[in-house]
Amino acid sequence: MTTTSSSPEQQTTPELVNLTIDGVPVAVPKNTLLIRAAEEAGIQIPRFCDHPLLDPVGACRQCLVEVAMPDREGNVRPMPKPQASCTMTVAEGMQVGTQSSSPVADKAQQGIMELLLVNHPLDCPVCDKGGECPLQNQAMSNGRSTSRFDDVKRTYPKPINISSQVLLDRDRCILCTRCTRFSSQIAGDPFIEMGERGALQQVLIYEEQPFESYFSGNTVQICPVGALTGAAYRFRSRPFDLVSTPDVCEHCASGCSIRTDHRRGTVLRRMAGNNPLVNEEWNCDKGRWAFTYASTGDRFDFPMVRDAAGQLQVVSWQEALTAAAEGLRAATEHGVLVGGRASIEDAHAYATFARQVLGTENVDLRARPHSTEERDFLLRHVVGRTPETGGVTYEDLGSAGTVLLAGFEPEEESPIVFLRLRKGFRTAGTKVHALAPFATRGLEKMGGTLVPTAPGTETEVLQALGEDGSEESLAAVREGLRGERAIILVGERLATVPGGLTAATRLAEATGARLAWVPRRAGERGAVEAGCLPHQGALETAGIISGAAAGTVGGLLVGGVDADDLGLREAHAAFEKAFTVSLEIRPSSVTEHADVVLPVAPHAERSGAFLDWEGRLRPFETSLATKAVPDHRVLHMLADEMDAFLGTRTVAEARRSLEATPAPRSGGDIPAGKLPRVISPHEGQLVLATWRLLLDKGSMQDGEPYLAGTAGAPRAVISPETAESMGIVAGDLVTVSAEDVRITVPADIRPDMVARVVWLPTNSESCDVRSLAGRAGELVSVTKGGAA
Repeated sequence: MTTTSSSPEQQTTPELVNLTIDGVPVAVPKNTLLIRAAEEAGIQIPRFCDHPLLDPVGACRQCLVEVAMPDREGNVRPMPKPQASCTMTVAEGMQVGTQSSSPVADKAQQGIMELLLVNHPLDCPVCDKGGECPLQNQAMSNGRSTSRFDDVKRTYPKPINISSQVLLDRDRCILCTRCTRFSSQIAGDPFIEMGERGALQQVLIYEEQPFESYFSGNTVQICPVGALTGAAYRFRSRPFDLVSTPDVCEHCASGCSIRTDHRRGTVLRRMAGNNPLVNEEWNCDKGRWAFTYASTGDRFDFPMVRDAAGQLQVVSWQEALTAAAEGLRAATEHGVLVGGRASIEDAHAYATFARQVLGTENVDLRARPHSTEERDFLLRHVVGRTPETGGVTYEDLGSAGTVLLAGFEPEEESPIVFLRLRKGFRTAGTKVHALAPFATRGLEKMGGTLVPTAPGTETEVLQALGEDGSEESLAAVREGLRGERAIILVGERLATVPGGLTAATRLAEATGARLAWVPRRAGERGAVEAGCLPHQGALETAGIISGAAAGTVGGLLVGGVDADDLGLREAHAAFEKAFTVSLEIRPSSVTEHADVVLPVAPHAERSGAFLDWEGRLRPFETSLATKAVPDHRVLHMLADEMDAFLGTRTVAEARRSLEATPAPRSGGDIPAGKLPRVISPHEGQLVLATWRLLLDKGSMQDGEPYLAGTAGAPRAVISPETAESMGIVAGDLVTVSAEDVRITVPADIRPDMVARVVWLPTNSESCDVRSLAGRAGELVSVTKGGAA
């Protein structure tokens, strides 16, 4: 950006343009669109194609207005034809007449409306958009009272399955191009396109490129008619029968604002909320449609206690609390594990219960592969970082100069971070670099550059980026990080690489880049602030599990944890051997071993708050009022039974207790992890790379078959050199095996893939490598052909 010698006031004050709209004087910044200027004056102009977050196109012509401009002599002369206010910018002295004051504009808008309705079907009684349809509303407010059309309307076969989740009724489409512009500009995914011209123009589908997008639901929401509908909600309800509640998504650390709509005690749909600071007006398909996990029919409604025969039996709350209290009292040492679904109030309750009731520091939020190095990193570089204290924000990502990703794949692990980075690439020229074994589709859509990195070698690459004498191929990345507005984003996977987080911290210090941590699950950032990390010398998750399996940790209190996600061989044995109290919504790999199961409320039936990855508080209210009890209330009742007062009966009480609790701090210097071992695969062996896909076999996606149908098929990504050495061609089945893991999937040969490395999704259909995911650089055997 070039600077001038003008004063700061002159630099920050936008140049204003004076005009009149319907006789009302308006002063707006230069380059403002007429339709936005009218909104500033409180004048609503009808529109269909216009959307504030999409590039203007002027496709529908419904926003036509009469415009008069001053000539060189200052005489105001009307333009010969009405103009589209969604594409025309303001000019000094301009006089604009909308449908409210100009017969010309009113006639033009009525004519456009009449043309839009010529072939539009009379579907309103059965259309999902009925009751919240802009076409329906504006036909009444800005259209003719009677129709002059008496011919046969054009029809098409319908619906067309664009994906398993999105359906197209082609005859309803008014060719506004909102969906195609969203897909190309915002998501970067091929979708549908406009074909032919004039009266023959219609929506065409890419037959050779099926619609594979994590953001397809946004096209349904922004469609101004019922042309695009979601399969899960189609024909389920009318908008005026729904009760709507502002909400926050529980699926990842993005912190999206959403709206939950329910009817007769059942959640029927979720929509993206408008929050310019966080998700703008978008959300991912997982956040939009993965809410059925709480209504799959296997939910826990009552407490249960395991009897002498080893069977869980339904009991009263008092019996369950008594059994849990007695079992925990009898244990000599305890461990508390907090899952990623916990709100910040829940996390505080777990941490307080551990320290004040059980008298232990063995509490950990990391129900996943982790390290002691990560614990120290979180306490030193994450706790207390918020937008108010100078932490990295979404706005920073959208205007960053350079962004380096390490152990983090945004589109899969935090989709709104991906959308902001893509927006930065499109509008601000943000240069994205990723330390990864191959360039993912998400990286390509961000215009990113791959820094080829084998799993387990991220530490060396990060160290080399901070050294001037390192490889010349890293020079551009290094210079970018030393420039203005540089950001380093690290994900939770970097914790599995010894020395990785320390190297990232030192790189940030050496270059002046800002550093941020982006976890995968919604509750982790809040749990860090709530104190769900062990003090120095206490047991972390791995130590708790090892101790329980060995018999030294006798009691476990667990909430929202999947044993298989821990990546620890002895996890199931630990929960089987220790006295385990599980707070859970539905059956899990922990509850199958638990001695006491206490049912808790799912997200829609409770209130609270998450902290998103920025450290921004994201409160949400109860959508469905039921008798289900949140974790923090259950823990308060359990503490009561153990003759202690927890002070977390309500969200407000838990929040007050949290605010009165000192922030967690690092207990002293903890050595960084050792450098990873040298990876030397033998013949037939490759190094395993893996991360989770956004849509996979996670239990919080259960009960949504349409969404599951859009999940990517698992594949083994290998390099051409590796494929040639093994005699593999694209599409061949390959079998990957290690320890008790044996997976057969098709081969995907990528030219940019690091040699001697194979990538697999962590937990997808028929592909579960969670037991290996926590060990960076794990060696696996790869053979051509299916499993024997």
